[in-house]
Amino acid sequence: MNFPPPTEKQARVIWLAATGLAVAVIVGLLVALVWGAGRVLQILSPVLWPLAIAGVIVCLLDPVVDHFEKKGLSRVVSIICVFGIALLILAVMFGSVVPQIVSETRQLAAGIPDYSAKLGQRIENWSENPPPLIQKFLKRAAPPETSIAATNHETISTTATNVAGNVAVKNTSQPNGALDQETLQSAKDWLADALPKVGRWLFGQVGRVASWFGFLAGLALVPVYAFYLLLERRGIESSWTDYLPVADSNFKDELVFVLRSINGYLIAFFRGQVLVAMCDAVLYTTGFLIIGMPYAILIGASALALTMIPFLGAITICVTALIIAVVQYGDWLHPLLVLAVFAVVQTLEGLVISPRIMGGRVGLHPLAIIIAVMAGTTLLGGLLGGVLAIPLTAVLRVLLARYVWKKRQT
Repeated sequence: MNFPPPTEKQARVIWLAATGLAVAVIVGLLVALVWGAGRVLQILSPVLWPLAIAGVIVCLLDPVVDHFEKKGLSRVVSIICVFGIALLILAVMFGSVVPQIVSETRQLAAGIPDYSAKLGQRIENWSENPPPLIQKFLKRAAPPETSIAATNHETISTTATNVAGNVAVKNTSQPNGALDQETLQSAKDWLADALPKVGRWLFGQVGRVASWFGFLAGLALVPVYAFYLLLERRGIESSWTDYLPVADSNFKDELVFVLRSINGYLIAFFRGQVLVAMCDAVLYTTGFLIIGMPYAILIGASALALTMIPFLGAITICVTALIIAVVQYGDWLHPLLVLAVFAVVQTLEGLVISPRIMGGRVGLHPLAIIIAVMAGTTLLGGLLGGVLAIPLTAVLRVLLARYVWKKRQT
């Protein structure tokens, strides 16, 4: 049976449907790729974290090693000298800062129950005696007191009657000290349902302990990774293109160009972000010490790790410091001082520190950074996803600038 050829409108509809199907397939493949990458990151995180830390260390120490090498030292001797200086700095930190961090951590852990009770008391006091502005709003929004009192009285009376009736029924239907068959069966069913869950939880805890041991073993290998990466850096830079499974062609030249651009973005981001995080940690610690905040050194040390994630880490530090200030002092002055320290640090970071260190080399808008961080923590999961979100977005920017925006401009 011969079908007539489609008309012009039918052909457009067919091509539109085929295009939509192709776009849907591509989007589905991208979603599956991102989900699979997130799963791989979660499974291989004990292996990837030490390599990532070693890579960041190499990004930081490589200029110093090159400086020593320019002074006439060999590459190996330069690396050993830099490692010695780094170990000396770490020894000073462990001798001065780390004991204080450990002490503040113990104090905070021991005071958490007291802080929880104080926080509950503060919330109860604020609910009973709210600020004047909130009192005015509540008076306008609240219904008349008589209707509330009558409703509460009626509700309490009905509840008391029902409870008394239930107690009477139970007392008359069941002898003292006896358990009916239904109660025993319910207990058996609950145990049959709870025991497998407890077993799975115990196996999960064992798996977590094993993963932590693997993570600690990987951390012990970080200096080894960093040493060999620094030692072989020039050899890797000169010959890594030879190991690409692509024949010499224009496609390989294009691939090498894109990979080098991506590598430049990654190095610029991690080197700059670590230096910015160090500056933020010093500024937060100094500011909180000036206003008399407890656990100032612990909060500053936490900022060193958390501010590796732009925006999200700073917000976490600010909220934590606000909670401690509210619970510790119970006034409005210290939370305002915390907000002042946060504002000063963020202003210095945005106007002085980041422009001088990063220099706009990542080239991402602040809104794009926020969206990338939220998407990274959601799709890739956890701290590693948030850290990798910015460089992955920069990689996407490189690809779009090379193959999409360039064509549109021409």
